[in-house]
Amino acid sequence: MQEGLVVVEGSPRLGWVMESPENGTRQSAYEIDIREAFTGRSVWNSGKVYSSQSQLVSTKGADIRPDNSFNYSWRVRVWDETDTPSEWSSEAKFRAVPERLSSGQWIGAITRQNAHLPEGRKFHGGELKKPEVKAAWEAVDTLAKKSICLRRTFQVGDATEGAANRKPGKKIVEATAYVCGLGFYEFSLNGKKVGNSEFTPLWSDYDKTVYYNTYDVTEQLRRGENVVGILLGNGFYNVQGGRYRKLQISFGPPTLLFELVINYEDGTCTTVHSDNDWKYDFSPVTFNCIYGGEDYDARREQKGWNQIGFDDSHWRPVVIQEAPKGILRPQMAAPVKIMERYDIQKVTKLNAEQIASASISTKRTVDPSAFVLDMGQNLAGFPEITVRGKRGQKVTLIVAEALTEEGACNQRQTGRQHYYEYTLKGEGDETWHPRFSYYGFRYIQVEGAVLKGQKNLQKLPVLKNIQSCFVYNSARKVSTFESSNRIFNAAHRLIGKAVRSNMQSVFTDCPHREKLGWLEQVHLNGPGLLYNYDLTAYAPQIMQNMADAQHSNGAMPTTAPEYVVFEGPGMDAFAESPEWGGSLVIFPFMYYETYGDDSLIKKYYPNMRRYVDYLKTRADKGILSFGLGDWYDYGDFRAGFSRNTPVPLVATAHYYMTVMYLVKAAKMVGNDFDTRYYTSLAQDIMAAFNKCFLHKDTAQYGTGSQCSNALPLFLQMTQNADEQGNYQSDADLHEKVFTNLIKDVEAHGNRLTTGDVGNRYLIQTLARNGEHELIYKMFNHEEAPGYGFQLKFGATTLTEQWDPRQGSSWNHFMMGQIDEWFFNSLVGIRPSTTPKQGYQKFIIAPQPVGDLKYVKASYETLYGTINVDWTCENGTFTLNVSVPVNTTAVVYLSGEKEPKEIQSGTYQLVCAK
Repeated sequence: MQEGLVVVEGSPRLGWVMESPENGTRQSAYEIDIREAFTGRSVWNSGKVYSSQSQLVSTKGADIRPDNSFNYSWRVRVWDETDTPSEWSSEAKFRAVPERLSSGQWIGAITRQNAHLPEGRKFHGGELKKPEVKAAWEAVDTLAKKSICLRRTFQVGDATEGAANRKPGKKIVEATAYVCGLGFYEFSLNGKKVGNSEFTPLWSDYDKTVYYNTYDVTEQLRRGENVVGILLGNGFYNVQGGRYRKLQISFGPPTLLFELVINYEDGTCTTVHSDNDWKYDFSPVTFNCIYGGEDYDARREQKGWNQIGFDDSHWRPVVIQEAPKGILRPQMAAPVKIMERYDIQKVTKLNAEQIASASISTKRTVDPSAFVLDMGQNLAGFPEITVRGKRGQKVTLIVAEALTEEGACNQRQTGRQHYYEYTLKGEGDETWHPRFSYYGFRYIQVEGAVLKGQKNLQKLPVLKNIQSCFVYNSARKVSTFESSNRIFNAAHRLIGKAVRSNMQSVFTDCPHREKLGWLEQVHLNGPGLLYNYDLTAYAPQIMQNMADAQHSNGAMPTTAPEYVVFEGPGMDAFAESPEWGGSLVIFPFMYYETYGDDSLIKKYYPNMRRYVDYLKTRADKGILSFGLGDWYDYGDFRAGFSRNTPVPLVATAHYYMTVMYLVKAAKMVGNDFDTRYYTSLAQDIMAAFNKCFLHKDTAQYGTGSQCSNALPLFLQMTQNADEQGNYQSDADLHEKVFTNLIKDVEAHGNRLTTGDVGNRYLIQTLARNGEHELIYKMFNHEEAPGYGFQLKFGATTLTEQWDPRQGSSWNHFMMGQIDEWFFNSLVGIRPSTTPKQGYQKFIIAPQPVGDLKYVKASYETLYGTINVDWTCENGTFTLNVSVPVNTTAVVYLSGEKEPKEIQSGTYQLVCAK
């Protein structure tokens, strides 16, 4: 669901939300009106359409042209169940994706050819230590990684820019800027930043896709002379290292593509684009690396550089550069922004002994002035400071999520050295934060400054304010959850903070050490993500990244974008794993179930099929034997590679799952041949799986671990062939395997042994078979494995390992699968699978378990907000629900045989527990 100035490709699909004070209100008809925003020209009118559809409504046939420089506006009115019409809605705007954007030129300071940048995606780990690799990167022209400022002046009010018949009085009716600055950019008009996004545009595989951003700048322009200013940084487009780096890769030096379209009242148009009329100079950002941090020398600021009247005669003419190889696409997903800020919670001054010891343990010389700030919350982002001092003084900020024994910031497990250095210009209060780098941290070690109010014998710069800026994707939060259980509430909070920390351009694994888009999280945590965030625009971009990462032979890597190819001894499992690559096939169905939108399934069906066909080439008699398996499973060992469950069992189960989803997809796209072919393949895989892994005498799969049994139960692989060779569920086998699963959980003290992959299948298998009380016991405690232990430890985000002391990262969301259970079981909200998808019809089936006294939650669907508030006291269960207009809820109450079907409105239902 996109709001504001939306950019669309082709004919948009429209949706609206209705409200009513009455119960039972529903839509019986609608009328849509689309016009050209400025001229009022009618583009399309649907007429009165008798339909209850209020989301994903097609506008096919509307006269929406990609070569039209004007915005479009649309409105809707509806008729209710009594055929009474509403008022027209307020108008919303959208804009067609332009065809001519690529006519601009890419500009910067140096061409890729002259930069001598190494080619390839293998530069990580031991490869970076090879002398020839070091030499290749050292031979790169230093200009290729420098941050630059670009500027261009232009006139507003001319019929044709620069023409003699200048008419400064002409009124601007619309002005739209299209900007792509790689790796990241900051865009300003007449000295003011446009928008409030960070790390723009969202990163991608720049050889396949390059995202650009669209801005309505009508209000920022003035008559006469105007100035556009662009600040460029490296981002993932140009990772050359210099400090800590997970990898090195460069698609080219910093580069800009820009186009500004100005429409006037008289119908004329002015276009300003990137060309050789622009100039550049070096920015005050003297170092920037997505992995290593950032330095800023405020003495190098050129006051007014992006404003009218600035003398740029000493600036350099830009160089026309090679364009990135990727296809230009509009960024549909929401931008990354500073979304939250945190203040100091505790200050600790390091003494001389601690400083000497920390200089050894952190492998850097700690300045005697060092003090450490606890900001109270682990997060992804950067510090922002307001400082006063003398020109040339430096303040260094080291950030970390952990502390050394001495109390200094400890980056040993998360990538060192990463820091920020600010050099003062000495002109009063100076406020600054990094623009092109971020890290995962809770603590800030400050060197070269004192806090306001502290003794300052050395006359160091004075920090008047410092905050942690929590930076994440601004996709809307669409839910709330609260219960009477302290651990569950805190677990939900831990998961949310970890998800947001890793919800950047892509879903990353951690915000410090790697920042890579590991794909298993996308589907294993998919339902929880979809319950909590509006992914209507974010998910399609994730799918585009996955499609871009797919290899020519159909293989899917474990990460997307694939900035590094894992090769060599011990690295093959990290390169490809069916539980990771399967996201390409599985996640579009989660999206479909949530939003009723099958477009991702249809669009990426060829990619799904190619992936399944590739897996078939890797299978030996139906069995896949490669990958990471149940990564980070739990036991009396340091987690890592799967220890409890055979890798081939996990891989083959996911092979079967992807094929079964492909069968569904084939039916949806109307491909009968594929439906038959892949149905047969799925049966062959299931037969091979049961032959290889099922011990019929004991009704155990594989090792009998929780993951070994949960996976085939979840996938309903407990089947046998009849005399005709048709497979049917074996209820007796299912019950025996499930009993074994329960026994194993109980044998471990009602604790899990599953990992990153097995967690979801264990929890959901137990839930689908009614074992909610057992799930409650599994997580309602303060021991490892469990969320309560992390709380007792003091974690403020979900950690990589159940015992944070054993893990490398304290900011991972891969173990956050419990959120799905909170919403689909404790709250009981889930979409109805028939007859409609996407919450126009949905289920409310809350599960009062354990000693829970209440659960209160909300979930904003495309149709409006569902509210569920239940209490359980003195043997009475009271359920308060609100159902959005134009939807139907099917309510299941514990102990009642038949569900209640209710229409929109607010209701209270009471029963005995």
